This record gives sequence, C-alpha cells and structure tokens, in this order.
Amino acid sequence: MPPLISVEELQSSRGAQSTIEFTAARELRLSRLLIAYIATGLFFMLLPGTFLGVWNLIAISSHRSVETVSPAWIQAHGHAQVFGWIGSFILGIGYYSIPKLRRMKAFALWAPWTSLVMWSSGVTLRWAAGVYEWHWRALLPISAVLEIGAFLIFLPIVSSHRLATETVGNNPPKGSPAKLDQWILIVITGCIGWLAALVINLLSAVFLAWRGSSPVLPHGFDQRLLVLETWGFLVPFIWGFSTKWLAVFLGLRALHARPLLWAVALNSTGVIVALFGLPLMSSILLLVGLAFAVYALRLFAPSERPAKVKGVHTSFPAFVQLAYVWAFVSSVLAIWASVTVNSAGIWGASRHALTVGFVAMMVFCIGQRVLPAFSGMRLLFSTKLMFMALLLLSIGCFTRVGSEVLAYQGFARAAWGWLPVSAIIEMTAVTIFAVNLGFTFAKKKNGAESQYRDAA
Repeated sequence: MPPLISVEELQSSRGAQSTIEFTAARELRLSRLLIAYIATGLFFMLLPGTFLGVWNLIAISSHRSVETVSPAWIQAHGHAQVFGWIGSFILGIGYYSIPKLRRMKAFALWAPWTSLVMWSSGVTLRWAAGVYEWHWRALLPISAVLEIGAFLIFLPIVSSHRLATETVGNNPPKGSPAKLDQWILIVITGCIGWLAALVINLLSAVFLAWRGSSPVLPHGFDQRLLVLETWGFLVPFIWGFSTKWLAVFLGLRALHARPLLWAVALNSTGVIVALFGLPLMSSILLLVGLAFAVYALRLFAPSERPAKVKGVHTSFPAFVQLAYVWAFVSSVLAIWASVTVNSAGIWGASRHALTVGFVAMMVFCIGQRVLPAFSGMRLLFSTKLMFMALLLLSIGCFTRVGSEVLAYQGFARAAWGWLPVSAIIEMTAVTIFAVNLGFTFAKKKNGAESQYRDAA
C-alpha cells in the first residue's frame, strides 16, 4: 500500500513545482530578450558599421585622401559601431544579469523591450541622417532623444543592483555597512560616461539642427567626444567585466584593489582633461591609468590556476592579453599624435587600435565565452571559427594601424593600397564572429536548456 500524503504536503509539492516552472519560463524569456539585443548589435556591427566602414576605406584608398569621403559618413559609421553594436550588447547583458529584473514578474519585461525599440530606432535614425542627409534637421534630435530615453529606462534598473558586503563569510555581522563590488563601481563609472556622451550628443544634435549647415560635428569637437565615448564609456565597462570575469576565466591571482581604483580615477581625469582640449596631458593620464588597471588585474602575472577554456578556443587567454597590448599601442600613438603637427593618420591609428584592437577583440573574447551560456546554457557553435575571427581581427588591425600611419603621414605611398586589404580582413573577421554567434543561438539546445523548455 503506497504511503499516504497529507493535503499540506501535496499543496507544498504543487507550490514548489509551480515556482520551478515560473523560474524556468522567466529564464527562457530573459534569454530570448538577450538574444534580441545581441542580434540587434550584430546587425549594426555588420551593415551600418563594418560594411560602411569598408566602403569608406576603399574610397579613401582609391583617391589617396581622407577628404574624399563625407565626414557625415565617417561619423555615422562610428556612431553605429559604438552605440549600435557595443551599446546594444551592454544593454542586453545588463538587462539579463541584473538580479532585480530576475525577481520581476513577466509583464515587467516591457521595460527592456521598449528600450530595445527606442535604442535601435535612435541609432538607425542617426545613421540615416548622416548617410542620406534626408530631413536630418529633424532626424538628428529625434534620434538623440530616443537613445537617451532608452538609456534612462535602463539606468534605474542598473542602479538597483544588489549590494554585496565585503566581509568574510556568507553571513556578515548584523548592521555591517554594505559596499558595492568593485566591478559594479567601475561599471557605474562607465554608465556616467555613457550618459554624459548621450547628453552631449543630444545637445550637439539640437545645435546642428538649429544652426548647422550639415549633420557633421566640427572636427575638434568630434575628437573630444570620441575620447568620452571610448575612454569614458567603453573602456570602464570592459575593465568592469574584466574585473568580474577574467580572474575566473584565466585563473588569475586576486586583483590589487587600490591600484584598480587609481586606474579608474586617472582614466576619468584623462577624459575630463581631453574635453577641455588638452590632448597631450589627457593621453599621458590615460596611459598611466591603463598601466594601473593591467597591474591591478594581474593580467600578465603568472596565473594561479589553469585557464577555463572549455567551450572556447584554447587561445582565448592569449587574445585577451593581446587586446590590452593594443590598448597600450593606442595610448602611445595618442601621445605621439599630440606632439606631432598634421597627425591625422596617427590619431586615426590610435582610435582604431583602441576600438578594434582592444574593444572589439575583448568583445570577441568575452562575448563568445559568456553569451552562449547566458542565452539558455548553449555551447559555442565552433571554437575554430572563434579562433579564425580573433586571428583575422588581429591581422586586420595590425595592417590597418600600420598602413594608416604610413599612408596618411606620407611615410610610404604604397601603404594606401593596404588600407582596403585591412578593411576586408576585418570585415571577414566580424562576419565570422556574427555567423558563429548566429549558429550558436539557432542550434538545438543542450540538456540544460531543454529542462527550461520542458518545464515551461
């Protein structure tokens, strides 16, 4: 005779099963949300970003002059890369991983979906205004308003991240002060830089619509804004994610906390100095801040444990280190450009070393490491494609940085012909990256995700 089950036990069992089903269904919805943001970012990376950039570079190479391409096209390409690609990735990862959002009911997901529509619409309108100049006086301010509106939906949820106490053990003493994890503090710094860039973008869009003759930002102003968008927004986010994940993924020793805070302070100071039009002092501060960050992360120190490379290519740790080498190259080139007359090529090489060599390579490394797991416990489609994308990105970046200095500065006329070659190599790399993630999201789910699906 089977054992009798009380009514209370039966109700408790049903309640537990209902909770499991709700949690599984919510996890699936969050995974789909993340995939939507990543797909949006990949779209901007490929079409408005990389393909337009390749077209620009072919035109520059054929005429052997950067002035043959409209500055509006170049600025539209940069905006699509920084905000359309990287911005969409950060929004998606942020919405997926924030604990408060995970505790919300399903209908609360209207906020990130609304943010996605506003963000992608804003970036698209900004790109269209720069490329086609169709009703740009209206499109520029509208695009800026949509972007800042999407970010303001995102910001309150980010700021509600659970506090973590820096006390020993899992049960801190009652009444002990709560402190934010260091990686969260760094990400908050990046959010401040992000918001500042969006506010300045809105103000400049309104000014251009009111007084400008074209949707082109003045060169000097655009240079300062680029420092804010890259070193003030992108770099702190990458440092924050490096602080959170690299010690685990690469088996690094415990980071040095105080030098990391000095790195953030120096970096922020360098960005502010750049906004005041002091490029040499800014570049030196950014270089020193970067050195502090690398020292704090112990990125090039002997590892404490073997790197966790299951599911990714074994070269993953080496490419992470190479990315930070490119950041140093960017800083050194910026210092050189600051003390050189007619240094357009050096400045361009510096920006490319940072945006492609550092930022894109870190996205290729970390993205292919964490996004498959975030999107429903999937495994990366191909580790060989991951290696090919990273290798080609490295070769393309090296060719582009070198040829830009040699060609633009007049050191070697033959280098003009290398520019489109570098662009095609990099375009191939980002296409492989997109295909690898696309097949990862589309392929059959593994056992862990099937449990989510069956429970839902």
